[in-house]
Parts: sequence; structure tokens; C-alpha cells
Amino acid sequence: MDTSLSGRTALITGGSLGLGLATATACYQAGARVAIVARRGEVVDDACAAIAALEAPATAAVAGFVCDVSDPQQITETYAAVEDEFGGVDVLVNNAGQSAAKPFLELSDDDWYADIDLKLMAAVRLSRLAWPHMQAQKWGRIINLLNVYAKTPDARTAPTSVTRAAGMALTKVLAAEGAADNILVNAMLIGFIRSDQIRRRYEAAETEQSFADFVAAAGARLPMGRMGEPEEAANLALFLASPAASYITGCAINMDGGLSKVV
Repeated sequence: MDTSLSGRTALITGGSLGLGLATATACYQAGARVAIVARRGEVVDDACAAIAALEAPATAAVAGFVCDVSDPQQITETYAAVEDEFGGVDVLVNNAGQSAAKPFLELSDDDWYADIDLKLMAAVRLSRLAWPHMQAQKWGRIINLLNVYAKTPDARTAPTSVTRAAGMALTKVLAAEGAADNILVNAMLIGFIRSDQIRRRYEAAETEQSFADFVAAAGARLPMGRMGEPEEAANLALFLASPAASYITGCAINMDGGLSKVV
């Protein structure tokens, strides 16, 4: 199975930690030029150094770019910097985001606008910038990282469930528009992956458990009896980005170990 990304440029938002870092690593080891985009410069630098130390094909390269993807101007400037460094983006992974959930009446307009900019409009803006290059070369991949609430929203899951559902609709629209130009657009609906978000939940809980015990206890309640690993999600992202997934588009794939009640 051909999962090589040799000669391709991959831009990954939220790429400095957790699932994003695992995806950046997988793309790098598949031979891609990888642009890691995240907000904190020191963390971005650490991620790039860790990836650059790994064995990879000669075509592989990695560079970091500091950007708050909820800011339209920063997106435009950062995308231009990525193009200057690596050329047009062939693989776009819209991964940036964080958990945001409150009872409906506790959500202000500012809460809604912030979540829409971070999770929906960032994907819209970056896809719009990457699209012309993909269209011109008749090859492109866009992968939107969502969560299971996009399909199965529940009480007290807004605004995340709403913006993620919008991200799933965006995925389908772009897949339909891009198919003729071989721009394949898919979504991964994440359940519980041992990620930086899970670590933040652990720290907020102020429990005496170790992080490993916290993860094990939470994972025991899931259908597979464990949380997923970032590398497992990255394997799916790499497959969707690669030539091996050349006839898959418009799909929203549950990456949740059986958590979601719908397919």
C-alpha cells in the first residue's frame, strides 16, 4: 500500500502537540515537507526539533510557523510564509481546536464567535487559500479533524457540537466541489484520544491519580476498554492523505474505538 508523501507539502494546524504532532510526524516519515502551525513558539520549536531528529526519506523536511488560526490576518500571513518555505500546500490537516462546552444559556455571543472562528472559519480560510494550488495540479487532500458530537450532539456540548457539525457539512460541500479536480476532502470524528486536551482535563481535575491511571480509568468506560493513542489517529490521517486513499472523499470517519452510536 502506497502511503508515500514524497514531494508533497503538508500543513497541519495544532501540529505541535498530541494528535497534531503525531500526524505531523507520520507525514514527515512518509517523506512530506511538513509545516507545523500552532500558537506557542517554544512548543512549535520543540515539536520541529523532535521530528527533525527522526529517520525519514531524503525528501522530508519540517518547519514551524506561529499562528493563531482564529485570526484571519495571521492565517493569510502564515500561509504565505509556508508557500515561501515549501511551495503550495498539497495536504491540509485542519486540526486546531479545543474543547468548549457549556449549558446553552451560559454561552455568550463572544463564546459562539470564538468557537466559530477557531473551529469552522479557520478551516474555511485555510481551505480557500490552499484550493487554487490543489485545483491547478489536479491533486489535493483536505482532512478536517472533528469529534463524535458532530454526528451525535448531546446536552451541554455546545458550542463544540454545533461548530463540529458545521465542519462535517463543510467537508461534504468541499468534497463535492473538489472531486472533479481530484481534491479529496474527508473528516475524522475523534472520540477519546490520549491527547493534550485529555492532559488538560487531568490537570483541571486536580486528582491524586497519576496521568496514566487517569487515562486508564477513563478508557475503561469506553467500548474497547481504553483510550486511543495519537499515533492510531495519525495512521488514519496519513492513509487519507496518501495515494492509497485515492477514491475516498466526502466521508466522516469515526475514530473513536466504537464510542459513537451511529456510523
